[in-house]
Amino acid sequence: MDVPRTDSPPRRTTPIGEALADEDVVARVLGGDVALFEVLMRRYNQRLYRAARAITRDDAEAEDVLQETYVRAYTALAQFEGRAKWATWITRIAVNEALARVRRRGRFVDRDAADIMEDGSMDERSVTDGRQLGPGQEAEVRELAAFVERAVDELPDSYRTVFVLREVEELSTAETAECLDVSEELVKVRLHRARTELRRMLDERFGAATREVFDFHASRCDRIVAAVLTRIASL
Repeated sequence: MDVPRTDSPPRRTTPIGEALADEDVVARVLGGDVALFEVLMRRYNQRLYRAARAITRDDAEAEDVLQETYVRAYTALAQFEGRAKWATWITRIAVNEALARVRRRGRFVDRDAADIMEDGSMDERSVTDGRQLGPGQEAEVRELAAFVERAVDELPDSYRTVFVLREVEELSTAETAECLDVSEELVKVRLHRARTELRRMLDERFGAATREVFDFHASRCDRIVAAVLTRIASL
């Protein structure tokens, strides 16, 4: 079945469209309600951007990947047969597009299947308690997130992609494996190694910062010495 074409800009989505399951939205788009494709884009913009950004390490290129992904998905929509979930199908398109771009530039270094020969066991992620943060705490979280983002950017390519899908987007091991077309065991190994490497980097950087905590600067030393000497002189 051919994907319907339209020369007019798509209308804004409706609450009805937003309530539909992915596969139902796809069916309606194929049936002629082209505007509902916006529902799918808005649902998966963040996931696909993060996946593409993890691979390309470039904000602008990640956005280009998203646009190309959606265009390719739309033109091939009739080929979506529901054997995989829509979320997995579209994520795989984005991952493949991003990988193709960086490989053309010789930037992506993959890890081979020998990774699974080493122990990839790990504990499951902890669940946050969902507490509300105040404005000051939100600023601290943003600052910490930027710090962690820089560290994640330094991970080996394939580890970084797995880490973002598993830890940031919170996909399951099975979903991540399906999106990346690798085994679940390899996902576990790469996530374990990503965590280990991140822990090493963060410990290294925080360790340096920790040694500066509550530092007794020379100016403070001079100020206290002067104050004490003044008080002694008055005795």
